[in-house]
Amino acid sequence: MTASAEFPVPERPDGWLSSDDIAQVRRSMPIVYVDAIPVRVDDSGDVIAVGLLLRVTREGVMSRALISGRVMYHERVRDALVRHIEKDLGPVALPQIPASPQPFTVAEYFPTPGVTAYHDPRQHAVSLAYVVPVLGDCLPQHDAIDLAWLTPEEACAEQVQVEMNGGQGVLLRQAMAHVGRL
Repeated sequence: MTASAEFPVPERPDGWLSSDDIAQVRRSMPIVYVDAIPVRVDDSGDVIAVGLLLRVTREGVMSRALISGRVMYHERVRDALVRHIEKDLGPVALPQIPASPQPFTVAEYFPTPGVTAYHDPRQHAVSLAYVVPVLGDCLPQHDAIDLAWLTPEEACAEQVQVEMNGGQGVLLRQAMAHVGRL
């Protein structure tokens, strides 16, 4: 959504916590997230390509990443998926969210490495993970540097997996197994 003269975007949108508040919440309780694996499908619905973002981590390291982000207070999961997909792939990505969005898995990210395959040093996060077909033009947005469309086999190859952080490579492999491409 873009800002206009009639509807100015507030400095901090409703539902967003201040930096101090979110830091306090992250130290106190799990946060709900969505992870989205954008895919292209053929006419029969088979996954033919997987979109992976290229980002720079806080440590300055280039890495491949999935679309991921928090679900805001009073926001539907489907709306959070659309918001994060459009934030990372642009407003004309045209994500196809199913009528009844059911995650293919729930990923539990812990600040302590090794509790699960997923790690986030900032917090304990519970993420609902989805494979989402996108039909439109996708361009990297926000803090994404590039978007690469890879075949499922290429995306699950070891050389790509080692470029992914926090267990997202494991999540990608689970997604491809879920859609019958691993």
